Amino acid sequence: MRPRLRKLALTAHVTSSVGWMGAVATFLALAIGGLVSADDQVVRASYVAMKVTTWSVIVPLCLASLVTGLIDSFLTPWGLFRHYWVVAKLVLTLLATVVLLAHTQAIGMLAHAATYGGLLGAGMGSLRVQLLVDAAAALLVLLAATALAIYKPRGVTRSGWRKQHESRAVSAEA
Repeated sequence: MRPRLRKLALTAHVTSSVGWMGAVATFLALAIGGLVSADDQVVRASYVAMKVTTWSVIVPLCLASLVTGLIDSFLTPWGLFRHYWVVAKLVLTLLATVVLLAHTQAIGMLAHAATYGGLLGAGMGSLRVQLLVDAAAALLVLLAATALAIYKPRGVTRSGWRKQHESRAVSAEA
């Protein structure tokens, strides 16, 4: 693999991942504002903005991070299943993606209620708290994935161990 192409793929992955984290932080700020503000317009605007932010920024960056991470794993020596930290990062990203997509309906319901005046209806208060907790948890998951990428804890999987020994055997024969 050419270094320029590898760096381009890595840049795309880091940019989409950091952007995803920033967008989730923005979502968290909107969730806090929507939950604690005494100003009805701020509350309503927060939930409408959450829907727009989710579909226009968070979901695309989430999917871009997942796809570019997979591409990077195939283009770099780290591989997809060679190191535990890569597998853990993949699992965290998949989990965050599934949870995000599962919560888009709730976000849409709150945005609809904010637009048409139903934010104080039955169940909306617990849903508002749930979105705040989910956003905080998502931010922690993304921070954990970032820490894994930076610190790269040691440890290879069985597949990684096999590949290391195969390459050592080939280089010893040569």
